[in-house]
Amino acid sequence: MTDVCTEPQLRAFLPAAPRLDVWCPALNTAMSRFQINSVERAAAFLAQVAHESNQFRNLVENLNYSADRLVNVWPKRFPTLEAATPYERQPEKLANYVYASRLGNGDSASGDGWRFRGRGLLQITGRGNYRSTGLGIGLPLETEPERLESPDVAALAAAQFWQARGLNELADDRNDDNDDEDFVRICTTINGGRTGLEERRQLWATAKTIWV
Repeated sequence: MTDVCTEPQLRAFLPAAPRLDVWCPALNTAMSRFQINSVERAAAFLAQVAHESNQFRNLVENLNYSADRLVNVWPKRFPTLEAATPYERQPEKLANYVYASRLGNGDSASGDGWRFRGRGLLQITGRGNYRSTGLGIGLPLETEPERLESPDVAALAAAQFWQARGLNELADDRNDDNDDEDFVRICTTINGGRTGLEERRQLWATAKTIWV
């Protein structure tokens, strides 16, 4: 399928989103390449990436947190305000701490946490995920992580992630499944939980009225 999205459709879906003249061809190329090739798949995919990227506004993880927010976001790492205060409003120090020795990253001194912080439409995070995503789209993301900040690569990475994890099949409308339960499973696969689920559902409902 080619050109599943038109710019007027994207504008109707996300009227306040920026640079839709750029995003439209980037999304069409990525969705075609990774078989997001039906209205059901397109609606679910676009709802999820719109939520994760704050409607195409944010392609790099914001780690500029207050101490209060750190306690809420990472309660195990920051059980008290006293523990969180040294990392308050220090994005690089925070990333190198919270992402150290996980997701394929080195220790906190390696700088991998900051270098491989969340980027792209689906916030790809960690050296290991940059490596595997790069292999999936044929680009050297491990050595050039900033490439995920461009619309073309961000769209490709999101669509590759989506296909590789079986989300096309979950988005398909089959007679023997519950579409809302499948959408929740898509959310948890992407997010690790149900954060923002109601907004995702609202975006999905809107998308289904546009891509029909």
